[in-house]
Amino acid sequence: MLFLYRDFISLPNLFQAWNEFKVGKRRKTDVMLFERFLEENLFNLHLALKNKTYRHGNYHSFYVHDPKLRHIHKATVADRVVHHLLYKYLYEVFDKSFIHDSYSCRLEKGTHKGVGRLGNFTRIVSKNYIRDSWVLKLDIKKFFANVDHKILMVLLKQKVKDPDILRLLANVIDSFHSEPGEGKGIPLGNLTSQVFANIYMNDLDQFIKHEMKIKYYLRYADDFVILSANKRALERLVVPLSEFLKDHLNLELHPDKIIFRRLDWGIDFLGYIVLPHYVLPRTKTKKRIFTKLKEKIGTENFNQSLQSYLGYLQHANSFKVVQQLKNQIWLWR
Repeated sequence: MLFLYRDFISLPNLFQAWNEFKVGKRRKTDVMLFERFLEENLFNLHLALKNKTYRHGNYHSFYVHDPKLRHIHKATVADRVVHHLLYKYLYEVFDKSFIHDSYSCRLEKGTHKGVGRLGNFTRIVSKNYIRDSWVLKLDIKKFFANVDHKILMVLLKQKVKDPDILRLLANVIDSFHSEPGEGKGIPLGNLTSQVFANIYMNDLDQFIKHEMKIKYYLRYADDFVILSANKRALERLVVPLSEFLKDHLNLELHPDKIIFRRLDWGIDFLGYIVLPHYVLPRTKTKKRIFTKLKEKIGTENFNQSLQSYLGYLQHANSFKVVQQLKNQIWLWR
């Protein structure tokens, strides 16, 4: 693990960060332009980092439907190489301190592992589905827009001790504000935002696991669930969780997304509906798959999209849906 700034910004590390960044992006215009003069660009970036003259650039902003409307902020290629450098460093420094049941943007974790773990929890809490059990599902109101820069830097300083790396982190964090002058917000689109989110929310994880002593809890980014056989026990958790978020992280629970559900009603989590004995794809997601694939018939990326959707469906009990999809594709063609 690298702790010294001079080692952290070394040319071998920059070239490695470039190699990790470029995967799946080499046909993008900005990436091709950067690669045309790759050595010159990376040497210039190294010099700016070494001389401490590097300043994070502006963002290109746009909207995507994923499936809901999201405001994405895209940094320059050079800045995104720096993001990869920082992401790898922070992951190595912080990941071991995260709880087991944090599933966003971590090796050997992800959405499918999170859904599988939730299925395991439902079996345990319901005693193999022979007693009524409940889930409390929560998320944070406008999480990425409300991450407090000062609080984030305090959390980073707990494990990052090199002042030059801290200065670089502050440079990246302060390159974006959800509202001018607020000192809040991390952009959807930065790789660093993913590890920043885990570092920021780790305080909540530790509070829930070690102070509230809650056993059946898991989180993915700003979505989290708690399971119990006692609904009233879950209801009593909302106020202390709200107070902790406000007092320690300057965040709020989304008031419209405090959801209590019995297990046999199904738990909508990470794109799937988790039910006793089986997992289903979300109805909205199924409809979107059929719509999107119909639009892409005859295009060069149709097969890539199809394989992606089939990959999603294979993690659910969706044999009939897959057969319907294959039959529909045959009719479209």
